[in-house]
Amino acid sequence: MTNQEKWANLSPSEFSQLQKYAEYSTKKIRDVLEEFHGNGVLAKYNPEGTIDLEGFKLFMKTFLEADLPEEFCEHLFTSFGNKVPHSSPLVKNKPQLLPGGLRISKSMTASRLAALSTSHIPEVIQLKDIVCYLSLLERGRPEDKLEFMFRLYDTDGNGYLDSSELENIITQMMHVAEYLEWDVTELSPILHEMMEEIDYDHDGTVSLEEWIQGGMTTIPLLVLLGLENNVKDDGQHVWRLKHFNKPAYCNLCLNMLIGVGKQGLSCSFCKYTVHERCVSRAPSSCIKTYVKSKKNAEVMHHFWVEGNCPKKCDKCHKTIKCYQGLTGLHCVWCQITMHNKCASHLKPECDCGALKDHILPPTTICPVVLERQATMKKEKSGSQQTNKLSDRNKMQRANSVTVDGQGLQITPVPNTHPLLVFVNPKSGGKQGERIYRKFQYLLNPRQVYSLAGNGPMPGLNFFRDVPDFRVLACGGDGTVGWILDCIEKANMIKHPPVAILPLGTGNDLARCLRWGGGYEGENLLKILKDIENSTEILLDRWKFEVIPNDKDEKGDPVPYSIINNYFSIGVDASIAHRFHIMREKHPEKFNSRMKNKFWYFEFGTSETFSATCKKLHESIEIECDGIQLDLNNVSLEGIGVLNIPSMHGGSNLWGDTKKRRSHRRIEKNRSDKRTTVTDAKELKFAYQDLSDQLVEVVGLEGAMEMGQIYTGLKSAGKRLAQCASVVIRTSKSLPMQVDGEPWMQTPCTIKITHKNQVPILMGPPPKTGLFSSIIKKTRNHSKE
Repeated sequence: MTNQEKWANLSPSEFSQLQKYAEYSTKKIRDVLEEFHGNGVLAKYNPEGTIDLEGFKLFMKTFLEADLPEEFCEHLFTSFGNKVPHSSPLVKNKPQLLPGGLRISKSMTASRLAALSTSHIPEVIQLKDIVCYLSLLERGRPEDKLEFMFRLYDTDGNGYLDSSELENIITQMMHVAEYLEWDVTELSPILHEMMEEIDYDHDGTVSLEEWIQGGMTTIPLLVLLGLENNVKDDGQHVWRLKHFNKPAYCNLCLNMLIGVGKQGLSCSFCKYTVHERCVSRAPSSCIKTYVKSKKNAEVMHHFWVEGNCPKKCDKCHKTIKCYQGLTGLHCVWCQITMHNKCASHLKPECDCGALKDHILPPTTICPVVLERQATMKKEKSGSQQTNKLSDRNKMQRANSVTVDGQGLQITPVPNTHPLLVFVNPKSGGKQGERIYRKFQYLLNPRQVYSLAGNGPMPGLNFFRDVPDFRVLACGGDGTVGWILDCIEKANMIKHPPVAILPLGTGNDLARCLRWGGGYEGENLLKILKDIENSTEILLDRWKFEVIPNDKDEKGDPVPYSIINNYFSIGVDASIAHRFHIMREKHPEKFNSRMKNKFWYFEFGTSETFSATCKKLHESIEIECDGIQLDLNNVSLEGIGVLNIPSMHGGSNLWGDTKKRRSHRRIEKNRSDKRTTVTDAKELKFAYQDLSDQLVEVVGLEGAMEMGQIYTGLKSAGKRLAQCASVVIRTSKSLPMQVDGEPWMQTPCTIKITHKNQVPILMGPPPKTGLFSSIIKKTRNHSKE
């Protein structure tokens, strides 16, 4: 290869580096194009013409908001200058073109670039090529990226990809697959067949519509064309600064980490630990989250990380003396810890230990194309008399790729329940961030998603075809509702059951389902064990419709259209609304549970004296299953419509239900769950159930009563009805709240009807000792 040919090549690592520059920039290509007009910094250049090296450097600096290294910038400029307008069908024998004419090589070092003469740099390059290429690097919809890619490979500009242009694309895919270290055995014929599949009208060429349809539904184009880099960094450490409260040693230089505060860096995925000064020399030896060859997908081995594991050996049960140096081994996958000598006698195979029901071993995840290869081999070795439609469905599944460009296929271990974890990092102060890191270590990092980015949909798309998977929602009630909404919109064949790890305050739904009122640092392994032993139940969800009397009258926006927990009007909503406004203005005053309770008490006290919702019955009408409730004989300041037996962080407004003496009457009550109950005597025996398709309507006499229920001084409010639908009409503006989100509502009609039921996980019952169970029985006998 000549010097000029070497200079024209662009390595995958440089391509990836350019992607990262673009990722951190706030500028768009359209912002840079504006600089070509008026008094812009690029005004002396014609956006439809050519640009020289100095202009190119200025263009890149404006776009990336950073100075590119001199050699890299010249190398990039030269790559654009070497664009080949027409590709030969034998392009696979030539240096490969990247989008925009950039050529790709397997390796390219900075020293090699430095040795090359700048005499080979072209004088000018086409601005159109730069604009098209850099548009690909911007964040955007996959459809847009696919369209840009189509335009770049359509070298004759006729609006169709012919055989030579498709051959160019296939060769590009092969290079990227090699760079990703995927098994490319027999990959070329597979890619040729895949290209034939997206020629839906079989005319020998691929139109833009066929290209986008194929890219979004059958082929992982965004990955194999190098436009998505989320699978490239597999095996790289994810460092974070950490303070060690016990003696710790560097895995690289073997010396102790000494200092005050954050003494070293620890990998979030594998706990490999180094000094800050050693991090640049640390090997890329982190866990693999997926396999790059189906040959490696059968048996998984232990992944040992040495040192910094002050525990007892799981084999000899003696303490590992970590303070003496870098000793002891810990498996990242099965979480067992052993002395070095004890581990040497252990079989290399790993079954993920106590977490095998939840975890997705890397052997269960592989690139979609490789999964397709395995599928095709099975088809060939099996019966030749298979139904063609069935073949097509199997092939379609093997080719499935998430819209987010994952390009990976999950084939879980049989009889397991892989866990998909969503973490809201904003919940519970810094709790969310810590939980996110811990789960990334305990499970496969590809099972753990932060909701701060694109929400739950990327994870749900990735797990779409996984049978019997479960979801863990780490956050508050709002987070759980958000995830349930997204699962419904994802149109899955089977709705996965959802468990809850409650963060922050409130967490009424989590309390009802025995997941607790808030995470307080418990061992996550115990929580995962509880999820494994949990029970699946159905949770009612209710459609919530607000119809204003005067549509022109402006009011606050209604936060939700679905009720998962409860809805209320009046005194408690007024307190919650004032609490919400104050927290929005002064968030620093609401950074602990104790402060939150204090503010709630203060607003409740002031509401007692102001009584803003007094004589609520004069401005409200309630209709339960078509039956009008008589509110004239009761003085109420608040109304609650309940789906679950918890409100405001554990308050049960419905209260305890009396047991009937007659077994016959119990059976009658159970056999007719959907009966509307408004009679005061019958309401005493009405039970709450999360899946009975009924809501409970409760009245509150004032802020004082609300405070008494909240603090436990009073058991419940006034029971008004149990029914399957509620219509409420208001004649003045009133404070309202749905699932803890308050707002001020103008006069309106509210309709609450049953929407659906979703599977949700109930935590195992708490274990009780002999003494506590005797006390509980004694209390129950005394009540009867």
